[in-house]
Amino acid sequence: MPQLGELPAVGLEELTTEAALLTRVDRKYLVPSATARTILSTFSTEARVLEMNGNRTFAYDSVYFDTPSLASYMLAAHGRRRRFKIRTRTYLDSGVSFLEVKTEGAREATVKERIPYELCDRDRLTEEGLAYVKETLTAAMGDVHIGSLEPVLSTRYDRTTLFLPESGSRATIDVDVTWQSPDGQPWMLDNSVVIETKSGSAPGPLDRHLWAHGVRPCRISKFATGMAALHPELPANRWNQTLRRRMPLRPLH
Repeated sequence: MPQLGELPAVGLEELTTEAALLTRVDRKYLVPSATARTILSTFSTEARVLEMNGNRTFAYDSVYFDTPSLASYMLAAHGRRRRFKIRTRTYLDSGVSFLEVKTEGAREATVKERIPYELCDRDRLTEEGLAYVKETLTAAMGDVHIGSLEPVLSTRYDRTTLFLPESGSRATIDVDVTWQSPDGQPWMLDNSVVIETKSGSAPGPLDRHLWAHGVRPCRISKFATGMAALHPELPANRWNQTLRRRMPLRPLH
C-alpha cells in the first residue's frame, strides 16, 4: 500500500511494549485491493508503521497442525466456544520461527502462547514441541486429548503492521495470501487483502473507519477458511458466504 510509506515508523520493541495484546479481540476484513488503498489513504487517525532495518513489509510463513480427525478444524467449523489452533510461525526475512498455541474462550477473546522454535523443524512437531502444545492446551482448556498432530496446511503472505497509539491497538494488512496443502497446489487470494484489527473488547479507530466506508467484518480464518477452500468435502457452513462471495482464488503456478 503506497500511502503507508508516508506514515511515521514504530520499532518492534516499542510496538511489542505498547500493543502486545496477547489477549485480544480480532476483527477480520476481506477487502478488494483498490478499495483497501482508498480506505487506508483517508484514515486520518494517528498511525505508525512497523519498520525494521528499513523495511515495512515482511514475509510470513505458517504451518498449521491438526489431529487425524481434524479436531482443531472441526471445533472451529461447528462454532465451539472453546477451541484451539496450533502452528509454527516463521518470519522469513529474519529466519526466526516460533511454535504457537492459540486458544479462544469466553467472549471471543483469543490468547496466544508461543516459544522459540528451530527453523528446520517448522513443518513438524518435535517431541519437545508436542509436549509444549499439550501442556499449554491443558492449562487453557482443561483435560484435552489430542494424540498425534500432523501438518495439514501452510500459508504465506506479506504483512504490514500498523500501531494506533491513541487506542493502544494495532492492525495488520496482508497481501499475496497463499494457501497450500502438503504436497498440493498453492492457491493465492486474487486481488484482495486481509485486514485484521487487534484491540480490546471495544472496536478500534480503524474498525470504525472501515465501517463508515461500508466494510464489515467477515468470517475468515487463514487456517479454517483455507482448509475449507482447499477441501470442499469438509463442513464449511461458517465460511460459505466468504468462500462464495468474497474470496477469489487463483492457482499460483
